[in-house]
Amino acid sequence: MSFLVSQYSLYGYDAAAHLTEETKGADKNGPIAILYSIGIITVFGWAYILALTFSIQDFSYLYDPTNETAGTFVPAQILYDAFHGRYNNSTGAIVLLFIIWASFFFGGLFITTSAARVVYALSHDHDVPFSSVWRKIHPIRKVPGNAVWLCAAVCALLGLPILWINVVFTAITSIATIGWVGGYAVPIFARMVMREKDFRPGPFYLGGASRPVCLVAFLWICYTCSVFLLPTVYPIKMDTFNYAPIALGVVLGLIMLWWVVDARKWFKGPVRNIDEQVDHNGDGNGNVKV
Repeated sequence: MSFLVSQYSLYGYDAAAHLTEETKGADKNGPIAILYSIGIITVFGWAYILALTFSIQDFSYLYDPTNETAGTFVPAQILYDAFHGRYNNSTGAIVLLFIIWASFFFGGLFITTSAARVVYALSHDHDVPFSSVWRKIHPIRKVPGNAVWLCAAVCALLGLPILWINVVFTAITSIATIGWVGGYAVPIFARMVMREKDFRPGPFYLGGASRPVCLVAFLWICYTCSVFLLPTVYPIKMDTFNYAPIALGVVLGLIMLWWVVDARKWFKGPVRNIDEQVDHNGDGNGNVKV
């Protein structure tokens, strides 16, 4: 279970994957950036968790409804107990909490930016309704402004229920993690079943370890995605039920319905930005049309 908690943070490597399109030598620097991202997150995240864990003064008091945070915000209570017990003052705890909340804020900005890039890319391929609106580029700022506002609005609407129902947060994070890593499971599985003679390795290649690493990664993704669909609190009640399976089923059902009813009639795959005319004569007069 402790491994599962880290999944929300370790999957930050997706930021490096998103930036590979604007990276020089992306076929090599992209994977290296992903490895660096995972390494940095692991070191600093482990240090933060250790520091927070060793700062616990009284474990039973953390969930006590009569404590300073009403038993609902364990990290804040840990910091409060640590500083108040050592210095008889809670100022340091407040300062650290502001740093943590600032990290949440910038993390939210990253997620919104990443989502806007995905919406813009899907709109470019006509994969989402009203694609012509979301793929518009702001004439001055040169960013897909409509896609950014769409993602910000969706994030706000999804976040509002969390103020009243705690299980909504569990459902949202579970679905986000499943959707995130599920996308990576597809090419990993394709690499596992692809014939070796059909595979063209790039400059960053694991060689003989490629298939075993893919197998471990694929099994781990299947395991984590399955666990994220399970209840987190027992006994299961309406206010403790994990709604991730229902939400995921509704989303996948709507997508499949859209595909059967409409999308399969016109979607032909990703839209190419560059059409190449092959130089069959070998005279160097092949043209490239943008």
